[in-house]
Amino acid sequence: MTVSTKTIVKGVALGALLVSSLAGVSASAEEQYFPLQVYRQGPYAAGGTGFFGGMIDYMNLINMRDGGVNGVKLTWSECETGYEVEKGVECYQRMKDHVPPPGVWTPLSVGISYAMTDKITADKVPLTTINHGRTESSDGRVFKYMFPLLTNSGSETSGIVQYMGSKVGGMENLKGKKVVILFHGSPYGKETTPLLRDLGAKYGFEVKDIEVPHPGAEQGSQWLEIKRYKPDFVILRGWGIMNPVALKTARRTGYPIDKIVGNIWSNSEEDVKPAGEAGVGYTAITTQTSGTESPVLQDIIKTVYGAGKGDLADKSRIGSVYHNLGILNGILTIEAMRKAQEKFGKRMLTGDEFRWGFEHLKLEPADVEKIGAKGLFHSINVTCENHEGDGLLIFQKWDGTKYTPVTDWIKPDWAYLRPIIEKAAEAYAAEKGITPRDCAKEMADQKAEK
Repeated sequence: MTVSTKTIVKGVALGALLVSSLAGVSASAEEQYFPLQVYRQGPYAAGGTGFFGGMIDYMNLINMRDGGVNGVKLTWSECETGYEVEKGVECYQRMKDHVPPPGVWTPLSVGISYAMTDKITADKVPLTTINHGRTESSDGRVFKYMFPLLTNSGSETSGIVQYMGSKVGGMENLKGKKVVILFHGSPYGKETTPLLRDLGAKYGFEVKDIEVPHPGAEQGSQWLEIKRYKPDFVILRGWGIMNPVALKTARRTGYPIDKIVGNIWSNSEEDVKPAGEAGVGYTAITTQTSGTESPVLQDIIKTVYGAGKGDLADKSRIGSVYHNLGILNGILTIEAMRKAQEKFGKRMLTGDEFRWGFEHLKLEPADVEKIGAKGLFHSINVTCENHEGDGLLIFQKWDGTKYTPVTDWIKPDWAYLRPIIEKAAEAYAAEKGITPRDCAKEMADQKAEK
């Protein structure tokens, strides 16, 4: 018997929980289940539909092309959060007891991930926050089940400061410069200001932070303040509608587009297309390139969309920044699953086994090429101590029709960041009564087992 139906389960004050099983998946086959706390509705729907669309497209590809992961089919269900913390937690409560149980959570929300940290730790199920999340969660000694894959807000900020330094002829020339961080009024938006101030003290530049209240549709007063301040750079740490509004308002107030640097959630086509001419020349940081050139994108187009199973209704979004990020998140998740299966067997994994897979996820450029993702991202090396994985960063510029890389892959200043991460993680551990793990001992014990 195969299942190809979709069932809507109504929830009080929640909206709808969409449970979907894949065509061709046997009801008796072993399954690995992924709970998706999506946001296809509301002011941040562009990010939600693109990201989760990409992840679903990749999981469909693995099922349709490979028959799952070593015979284990991938299944998932969706619960709409609207990017609201309360709804995100409500979705967690509804989905955590699913049979089969969740293997990994991916809420794509700083606020929701904060609210779930203690819960998923108690459940022993990992939570990934690709390209976002609390900076100190990179320290796996304390945050055993949190994985801010590829980059966190600290590494991202370090990369942006390095880029600004390159624009003025060297890091030493940042001394005396003025930098505004225009941030979204949310936990995510506020995350990097303290670190940016530390970097300002290190390199001698002045930092002014200006908040834009949710959702960011009105920014006249903020950009008038920027105009009076006359900064050398504006770091746009936005989300959703805030980003195109910022670019259009900057143009109206006369602030040059080449002085605005977008962060990792202000880097999509949906951020620049609505801005029209005001977005041309805009540059933003990313961990993955846009476009459909990589073999994995071509496979998705041919196998998934060719069969009418693609998740994106608008096919012009295939290969967009958000879509490719979702595909990349799918790749990292499935490769962690493969790694864990090498140790625990080619079967459905428990949450803790999945966590082990993430902690041993290492993809060098040659490995990335083998899985068809050459050019999409560079590499990753997750360890017990480092749940971020030393992801590299690249900057892309919008030319009015597409993003094009304008830098090589950049390494954040990890030597500077690691003590800051460990100090914050240790403070969190003291507050929560957590004894940090001895990763060296764990590795020694694993080697002894072999």
